[in-house]
Amino acid sequence: MSHLSIRNVLSIAGSDPSGGAGIQADLKTFAARGVYGMAAITALTAQNTQGVSGVQSVSADFVAQQIAAVFADVRVDAVKIGMIANGEIAEAVAQVLAAHRGIPIVHDPVMIAKGGASLLDHRAVSILINHLLPLATVVTPNLPEAAALLAEPEAVDRATMQAQARKLLALGVQAVLLKGGHLPGDDSPDVLVHGADTVWLEGKRINTANTHGTGCSLSSALAAELAKGLGIAEAVVAAKAWLSGAISGADQLEVGTGHGPVHHFHALWPA
Repeated sequence: MSHLSIRNVLSIAGSDPSGGAGIQADLKTFAARGVYGMAAITALTAQNTQGVSGVQSVSADFVAQQIAAVFADVRVDAVKIGMIANGEIAEAVAQVLAAHRGIPIVHDPVMIAKGGASLLDHRAVSILINHLLPLATVVTPNLPEAAALLAEPEAVDRATMQAQARKLLALGVQAVLLKGGHLPGDDSPDVLVHGADTVWLEGKRINTANTHGTGCSLSSALAAELAKGLGIAEAVVAAKAWLSGAISGADQLEVGTGHGPVHHFHALWPA
C-alpha cells in the first residue's frame, strides 16, 4: 500500500434516518477525516432528534454476508463497530472479524440511545464482552455504557471512571477511551487507558443541545485516524479535536427540534 493512498474504513452499525448518528454519521465522519467510508448495516431504526421509536434488526447471516463481501474485494484499513442490536448479530460480526486480525478495530458499544431507549439486548451484551471486545483495538463507552458492561453503578467522579476503565481493559481490549460527558459539572474529561498508561484528556462542556451522534462520530474519527497510521494516543487526540469543532459548530445547523446533530463538515462549510 502506498503511503499516499487513501485509507478505507468499514463501519458496522445501524442506520439513523435523520442522519445524525449511526451509519450516516459514520460516513460523514469518514469523509470529513479524509478516508473512504464503507458500511455494513446491522439494523434499521425509526428515529429523529427526539428519540428512537422503533428498531428492525437485519438478519445475522446477512450482516455477515455484507462484511464478507467488503473484505473479499476491498482492502480494509480499519473497522468501526457501532450498534449491534442482538446476540446473533454480535456473534456473526465476531466470527467474521476474527479472520481479519491485525486491522485496527474501534468498538463503540452502542447500548442506550440519548433518549434512554435500550439498543442492545441482554444476550448481546454477554457476547460483546466475551467475543467482540477481545478483538478491539479501542473501545469507546460513555459512562452509562461502561456501567452496563460492568454491571456496576454509573461513575460520578474521576476515580471511579479510571477504575472502571481499568476493569474494561481487563476484558481483553487493547485500550479503553472512557468518555466523561455524563459527569456533573462544567468539565467533560475523558480517560484513555492503554497498557500501564493512563491519560486524562480535559475538555470544557460546550453549551449546546445539539450533540446527537457524538459517540458514533468520535469512534468513526478515531477509526479513520488509526487507518492513517497514527498511534492510539495520537489518534484519540486528533479525533477529539475534530469532534470539539463539530460540536462547537453544531448550532449552525437547523435539524430537528430535539438533540440535533453535530456539524461534521465544520471545517469545510464556512459559517
